[in-house]
Amino acid sequence: MQDFQKAFIDFVIRHEILRFGSFTLKSGRTSPYFFNAGLFNTGESLAFIGKSYAAAIAASGVDYDLLFGPAYKGIPLVSATATALVQNHGTNKPYCFNRKEAKDHGEGGLTVGAALRGRVLIVDDVITAGTAIREVMEILDRAGATPAGILVALDRQERGTGQLSAIQEIEQQYGIPVIRLITLAQIIDYLTAHDDPLLADNLAAIKRYREEFGVSDI
Repeated sequence: MQDFQKAFIDFVIRHEILRFGSFTLKSGRTSPYFFNAGLFNTGESLAFIGKSYAAAIAASGVDYDLLFGPAYKGIPLVSATATALVQNHGTNKPYCFNRKEAKDHGEGGLTVGAALRGRVLIVDDVITAGTAIREVMEILDRAGATPAGILVALDRQERGTGQLSAIQEIEQQYGIPVIRLITLAQIIDYLTAHDDPLLADNLAAIKRYREEFGVSDI
């Protein structure tokens, strides 16, 4: 685990963006943890996730021409990431995001920002069922752009309806990498390494959940 990943886990636990307890998911499963990316809702937290995303991109080695943030959550994320790439890595990349509905006046169109073209790195919060990402792929295809990869905050490493996770299905279907800022396995490693009774109380439950619903790395 790299330093920026450890710092990210520490931040989301301290700010209760990553919470432990008992949470009912859309799948109906009862999860011992919940990651709420919507709580990156202050200037400090948005700047932090932008810095973390930029570090993950730099470490990934993925080659891309443009950053794309799917509406709505991806809009602040892609903006913060593009800013952090310049400030912390000297990488100046154009970015854009889509509208939910096409604008029929002014500049018009479905996207805002730089022209949607070339190799596109998609910046989002999570991939749950993969439906939203498939919609993005349709937008890229209509624009003649090529997906270069996807960046998300957390990989739950959890089976969907089959034996693969939604992230694994996306990687296989489109032949592109999904850059995970952190994974459930890394959260478990972090909790294991920290001698904190409050965190230790949740570790056993998370391990049991992963044993029951987790996927193997491929």
